[in-house]
Amino acid sequence: MFKDITLKNVVFTMPKKNRYNFDELITREGTDAIKWDAKFMEEYFGVGDLLPLWVADMDFRAPEVLLQALKKRVEHGIFGYTIPSESYYQAIINWFKQRHGWSIEKEWLQFAPGVVTAINVIIQTFSKPGDGVIIQEPVYYPFARTIKNNGREVLNNELLFSGGSYQIDFKDLKEKCAMPRTKLLILCSPHNPVARVWKTEELKQLGEICMENNVLVISDEIHCDITFNNYKHIPFASISLEFAKRSFTCVAPTKTFNIAGLKSSNVIIPNPTLREDFTTALTNISIASPSIFALVATETAYNSCENWLNEVLAYIWDNYCFLKDFFAINFPNCYVLPLEGTYLPWVDFRPLGIGAKELDRIIKEEAKVGLDDGAMFGESGAGFQRINIACPREILKEALNRIRDALIKRLKK
Repeated sequence: MFKDITLKNVVFTMPKKNRYNFDELITREGTDAIKWDAKFMEEYFGVGDLLPLWVADMDFRAPEVLLQALKKRVEHGIFGYTIPSESYYQAIINWFKQRHGWSIEKEWLQFAPGVVTAINVIIQTFSKPGDGVIIQEPVYYPFARTIKNNGREVLNNELLFSGGSYQIDFKDLKEKCAMPRTKLLILCSPHNPVARVWKTEELKQLGEICMENNVLVISDEIHCDITFNNYKHIPFASISLEFAKRSFTCVAPTKTFNIAGLKSSNVIIPNPTLREDFTTALTNISIASPSIFALVATETAYNSCENWLNEVLAYIWDNYCFLKDFFAINFPNCYVLPLEGTYLPWVDFRPLGIGAKELDRIIKEEAKVGLDDGAMFGESGAGFQRINIACPREILKEALNRIRDALIKRLKK
């Protein structure tokens, strides 16, 4: 059994060139972490006490400089109402200019406590019950839930899986955008879970179709900072003025710097009319202002934590290579898709010949590993699994060994 995971300050040797120890095993017991809480997993998966490689948060300690900034704010001892400072806005502006080559203006920025919250507000504000909202399955499953919960119709522009990669079905997209009640499209960029970083030409074609049909684009770019192998994230709104005027770009430091629990995101809205309507909607439900700690963490992360990000990306890439090698040795028929962006590889288990539901049961009940079943992301995801590799390598290794042993046992029957 993998008991050492609960020990504190277990340290493995890292190369001297690295300043951060991502091999450190840090217990998350007693922190009410959704990812690790056995009771929650029992309710969510039907099985508790799993080794979790599912929900998208990292098992790495956040950057030390960020922790120190939060401690300093705590030590002040007064936590009154706070507004974003000029330095807060400038930190975001500088980050997107330097990291992504996109010049944004302060007036375009609107705080939101989370990207999914922002998407809910946009759907409620810019469409009516019965209107259509396009998504591209397999895709982040809260999108469909959000659309349905708001009484809108899910229009699935299903991605095409061909040649070991996913592509946008532009013919189908044109048809769905042309439907009279289609009002919005949710773009996932980089795409979760298929790990695509969309190319400029793909985004242009998608944007032109949407603009021609007066369809607004909600671009979820929460994983924009997590790309690999010279793949470059292109902000949708940076491509043209027309795209910028007809889109909402949702961004956050939370995935990038492992601070999801601090609830900090921003929506970039260049169009003043759209921005005013969105801001009014947030104000009407009293969620337009950030917490003290969201402000401190966001500003510190963007100003002072890029070195941490570069090193964690290198570590995650090594984990991906380990994952690919593991499957090549143990299950060569399975396909680990290229990891262009996110830390969530998408793995095709269908060649094993095990039904999708049985595969998921084996992984959870017999291997005792918590992965995200591909069918959660849409019917076309059945037979795939999403694996969170933003964890110490020992955790990844143990999880993969458990999966291997359980699947080999099943395949020998």
